[in-house]
Amino acid sequence: MSDKIFDPDFAEPTSRRSDEAWFEFVTVVRQLRWQCPWDREQTHRSMRHLIIEEAYEVVDAIDSGRDEELVTELGDLALQVVMQTTIADEEGRFSLSDVLRSVTEKLIRRHPHVFGEAVADDSRQVVANWEAIKAIERKGRSVLSGVPKQLPALLEAYRTQEKASGVGFDFADAADAWSKVEEEIGEFGEADNSHDREAEFGDLLFALVNFARLTGLEPENALRAASRRFRRRFSYIESQIPNLAEASMEEMDHHWEAAKREESDV
Repeated sequence: MSDKIFDPDFAEPTSRRSDEAWFEFVTVVRQLRWQCPWDREQTHRSMRHLIIEEAYEVVDAIDSGRDEELVTELGDLALQVVMQTTIADEEGRFSLSDVLRSVTEKLIRRHPHVFGEAVADDSRQVVANWEAIKAIERKGRSVLSGVPKQLPALLEAYRTQEKASGVGFDFADAADAWSKVEEEIGEFGEADNSHDREAEFGDLLFALVNFARLTGLEPENALRAASRRFRRRFSYIESQIPNLAEASMEEMDHHWEAAKREESDV
């Protein structure tokens, strides 16, 4: 193993205080499992939705740019990790130490350019090395087996395409991907029943995700931003028109365009 592993130069200056805080945190969670009726009743499955919710709240906090909010939400997400491992530890299956060792070993194994003798001059080579190592680890499983089925649909499409691209199944460039988008638009326009329209619309979205990926865009982030723009502009309309039910589309559209102009002036 390379002597670059566990280099003390990279240790956090406040690592001792972090260790103490982590120990106190884990101790509190374990005590809650023993003494709080609600915490004692929880299982892996009963808390699975909370992991998803807390992860989204972390994303919201990142988008807000407020450190205090991010500190809180990262703590809530850490709570889910410790609760899940505490439940498993109580059943003698695995412990928090097992989880941390596993991810540490994986990080070392998949970064041979940092902890070994491999060379990676840019991030593309890092990704290529990562995927090559993962292919060995899969031991015959599908390239797509690592894409969680519970991901939001746009993110699932993006990650599925990324995985396929990692083994060379991809468009030559963004122009080819856009040609596929145009093809799918035509097929969607020709669909003549609800079943075919749904299938073709799915294919069109998938093609758009491919184009976004090849042009460096994150479709999940792009759509989220579009939804927030809509909410912001619609709220402006609501602020200008007391009773939307009695307003005409022309009146609402007038205020919509005003909201857009205000955004462009900022």
